[in-house]
Amino acid sequence: MVNLVDTLMINTVTEGAMNILRNIGVFKSKSIESPPATIIIKMPLWELAQQAGPFVRIAGLSGAAAVVLGAMGAHRTFSETETKEDLKKIFETANRFHFLHTLALMTVPLCRRPYIAGSFFITGMGLFCGTCYYHAFTGERALRRLTPIGGSCLILGWLAMVL
Repeated sequence: MVNLVDTLMINTVTEGAMNILRNIGVFKSKSIESPPATIIIKMPLWELAQQAGPFVRIAGLSGAAAVVLGAMGAHRTFSETETKEDLKKIFETANRFHFLHTLALMTVPLCRRPYIAGSFFITGMGLFCGTCYYHAFTGERALRRLTPIGGSCLILGWLAMVL
């Protein structure tokens, strides 16, 4: 059995031998290399978003428009050209997509290519939500052929966020 004095002596001899071997280059030294310092630039989030273009402001306007249109649709009586429920359902779909893609537009400055994604989102909201709103409020189907193009633009906006 090894006692405390022998353990201290063995540790001291071992450490001394290791120091000699390190000095002559047999072992690498024990110096701990610190990782390179990370440079952190503190910047308010609004300044960061402002550098990526006007998308946060456009998203603010779009969100306000979505609330106004949502309130109009909630208190409006829909025309009798089709069943009221169909027009109300079309309106609710347009309003839901308007809100969701407004939130997506808020995150566009965080993308690598914000102008591509933002342009697709804005175009898609205009064509998809705009034509659905128009159809729901007027009962006319004239612009409904543009709705799938707007939906495709919304899909491309999401895909552009991956670029």
